[in-house]
Amino acid sequence: MPKESGTQLIASNKKARHDYHILDTFEAGLVLTGSEVKSLRMGRASLVDGFIFIENGEAWMESAYIPEYLNGSWTNHRPRRKRKLLLHRQEIDKLWGKTREGGMTIVPLKLYFVDGRAKVEIALAKGKREYDKRQTLREQQDKREAERAMRTKNRMGE
Repeated sequence: MPKESGTQLIASNKKARHDYHILDTFEAGLVLTGSEVKSLRMGRASLVDGFIFIENGEAWMESAYIPEYLNGSWTNHRPRRKRKLLLHRQEIDKLWGKTREGGMTIVPLKLYFVDGRAKVEIALAKGKREYDKRQTLREQQDKREAERAMRTKNRMGE
């Protein structure tokens, strides 16, 4: 029985959802050192610059920022080191095949604990064009304005 239960969000990559069309998501485990886990438990991390690549049949996450543990000694980790991801062979093969087709990339979306174990949600994504980003922002703004109008109308009707 794990000491912790449930899901605890550490970091999310909102920029990835803005910059990419998310096609498929996967949950992967992370190979971490002790100081990295302690730093994550403090709730400080960033996935904004992070990316995933596949090398020699293994998935790796590069440039995700996990700050050094404040109470760590000389055994502390490097903040932007390469970290191995734990995925099933079929998932790795699928991701590798899709990225070889062209125009596809793998980005981290969320970093979280599930029952005390660090997990990262990764996505197979396709880059958005500039006009796609503007269209998404316009749709969000229209939706917000419609909700605002409905709220005021409902208040007036009471």
